[in-house]
Amino acid sequence: MAEITLRRARQIIRGTLARGREMELKPLSVVVLDSGGHVRAFEREDGAAPGRFAIAHGKAYGAIMLGMAGKAQMERAESQAYFMEAVNGVFGGNVVPVPGGLLLRDARDRVVGAVGVTGDTSDNDAEAGMAGIVAAKLTGEA
Repeated sequence: MAEITLRRARQIIRGTLARGREMELKPLSVVVLDSGGHVRAFEREDGAAPGRFAIAHGKAYGAIMLGMAGKAQMERAESQAYFMEAVNGVFGGNVVPVPGGLLLRDARDRVVGAVGVTGDTSDNDAEAGMAGIVAAKLTGEA
């Protein structure tokens, strides 16, 4: 099974935070999970609320566990709230179905992990996260 390396996870975080600064976003928190949903790396910028880890993790966790990025999860939650409610029950309430949860794919289009970004609007979080993924030479699905 393909996996995200620690080096790549750190590149994603650096690229995400750099894009966040370019966009003048509020302080971001970024987590990178491997394909099994385990944390590979996390950073919380100065000034970010301490609860942001759980939100970033929930965005990425939902993406990896459901195989769909945050935007698709949000659309599913809006059209079939009962499904997302059930899924969140299965995963102990740990899924945050909004943009900012991004799937990571390698050059062979294999899912190697997920990124969760939080701190600004969900759409801005997703944009910054995609920039981090591109910086690490991976493909993302927002």
